[in-house]
Amino acid sequence: MSARLAPLLPVAVEAAAIAAGIVRTMATGTVTAKGDRDMATEVDYAVEHAVRDFLGRETPEIGFLGEEEGAAAAPGGGLTWVLDPVDGTANLLHGIPLCGVSLGLVDGDLPRLGVIELPFLGSRYTAVEGGGARADGVAIRASGAQDPQAAVVAVGDYAVGDGAEALNRPRLALTAGLAARVQRVRMFGSAAVDLAWVAEGRIDAAVMLNNRPWDTAAGAVIAREAGAAVVDLDGTPHTMRSRITLAASPDLLAFLLGLVANAHG
Repeated sequence: MSARLAPLLPVAVEAAAIAAGIVRTMATGTVTAKGDRDMATEVDYAVEHAVRDFLGRETPEIGFLGEEEGAAAAPGGGLTWVLDPVDGTANLLHGIPLCGVSLGLVDGDLPRLGVIELPFLGSRYTAVEGGGARADGVAIRASGAQDPQAAVVAVGDYAVGDGAEALNRPRLALTAGLAARVQRVRMFGSAAVDLAWVAEGRIDAAVMLNNRPWDTAAGAVIAREAGAAVVDLDGTPHTMRSRITLAASPDLLAFLLGLVANAHG
C-alpha cells in the first residue's frame, strides 16, 4: 500500500459517508436539465458542495473535480479528488436503489485511491493502490471467470444528446455481440455499481464505451486492486484519458476486446 496515500483513505471514507447520508435523507427537489435527457437534482449539488467543503478543509493541498461544478486546482497542482456526487441520477429520480457516490483520488492520469458508497444498498467499497480492495472492510476479489457463456457482463448506458445516434451504433452492436455469446447482459445505469460489482465478483465484466473521470476514477482502482483487468480500447492499462472503460476477469479480456473492436467496425 502506498504509504503516501494510505492516510488519505479515512478522509475519503468520511467524505463519502457524508455524501451517502445526504443521498439517503434529502428529497431530490428541483431537477436541472443539463442536456437532452441529462439532469441533476438538488441532491447532486448538495452532495458536491458538502464534499468539496469537507475535503477543502481536510486536504487543502489537493485539487478537486466534481461532475456538476467542475474543477478547483490545488496550490501547486498534483493530486486531485474526483467526485460523482450521484452516479445514477436517473435511477435515483425513479426510486431505483442502484446509484452511488464515487470519490477517487487521481495522480496525473492515474487513479490511486477510491471509495464508492451505495447508499440504498448499505455497501461501501474502498481501495488504495497496492493495498487491495474491500467491501465493508472485508477483502474482495474479482471473478476468475474463463468461459464467456458462463459470464454476466454489464454494459454502460446508451448515449443521449447531440450525436447520440452515431455514438449508440457501436453500443448496440456490442450489446448484440454480448447477447449472442455470454450468459446474461445487464445494464444497471451506474458506472459505480458496475465497477464495484466487478471488484466484488458479483458480475464478471463491465464495458463502458466512454470514460468520464468522475464515473470511473474510484471504480477503476477498486476493480484493479481486486484483481480485475481494467483497460482501454487497445488493451493498455486504463487511465483517465482512456477512450473506453473495460473491467473484467483477466481470462475474459481477449474475448471482450474482440467484441469491442468488432462493434467499432
